Formats: sequence, structure tokens, C-alpha cells
Amino acid sequence: MTQMLTFMAAPFAACLVLVGIHAYFGIHVIERRVLFVDLAVAQFAALGAVVGFVKGFHPGEPGSTLYSMAFATLAAVLFALTRARDEKLPQEAIIGITFVVASAATILIADRAPEGAEHIKEMLSGSLLWVTWPTVIKDLIIYAAVGLFHWIFRRRFLLITEDPGEAFRR
Repeated sequence: MTQMLTFMAAPFAACLVLVGIHAYFGIHVIERRVLFVDLAVAQFAALGAVVGFVKGFHPGEPGSTLYSMAFATLAAVLFALTRARDEKLPQEAIIGITFVVASAATILIADRAPEGAEHIKEMLSGSLLWVTWPTVIKDLIIYAAVGLFHWIFRRRFLLITEDPGEAFRR
């Protein structure tokens, strides 16, 4: 029993780190009616990791993380710019199309890389059970920084979520 608790301590701590900020983001996602944006941004992050792998960075290395973050940021900027006041094409459609394109690109690029199949499997299945304490601490620092940023600018973010027209006028 003690071994199981020791084994599960880091994954449990990782879950606690993730849940707070993701609950906050979830409120904004639901209010903005862009329910699948998280999947698309995650797929862009996976595409970035695969591009980083092809460039010589192994998963978990800082270079791979930077590629993932850059691609996720690119997706977030793309979705922010495509959010129109008068929607002729629903943003969920744009999100769905970019998700499919990013998924296909990820598979095509990984297929050309050595050990690509193994990385595709790892990317699709996740590995929360195998998280280590250094990863939990790194994630805690990153999430704390993101949380602090959102706390400082919370009024602006809430205005953008609740009344995009008013936020645009300001």
C-alpha cells in the first residue's frame, strides 16, 4: 500500500497543479463558446514537439518544449484573430479544420522521422502516470507564472469573455 502511494504521489500532485488553472480557462472557453479550442491548441503543441524532434530535440528537452509552446502560441493567436464579431463561418469550424490539418501534419512529419511511430504513440496516449517530481515542479512554476499573469489582467480577460464588443472598443 505504501509503495502505491509513493508511486502515485507525483501524478496526484500533477493533477492538482493542472486542475486549478484549467478550471479557470474552462470558464472562459465555455463563455466564449469555443469548446474544442483546447484540443486544437494541444494538437498544435504536439505538432511543435514533432517538428522539434525532427530538428534534433528529444521529447522533454527544453528545445522540444519551446517548439511546443511556440506552436501552441501560434494556434492561440490564430484563433484570437479569427474570432469575428459577425460570424459568417463559425469559429468552431475554423478550430475543427485547423485541428484536422495539425493532426495530419503531425502524423506526416512524424512518419518521416526516425522512431516516429513511437513518438506518435506517446503523443496520443499521454503519460501522466509516469510523471516525475522534477516535471511536477517545472509545471508548477509555469502554471504559477501563467496564473499570475491572468490574475494581474483578470478584469481585461473577463471583459473580453463577457463583452467582446466593449473590449474591442476600449
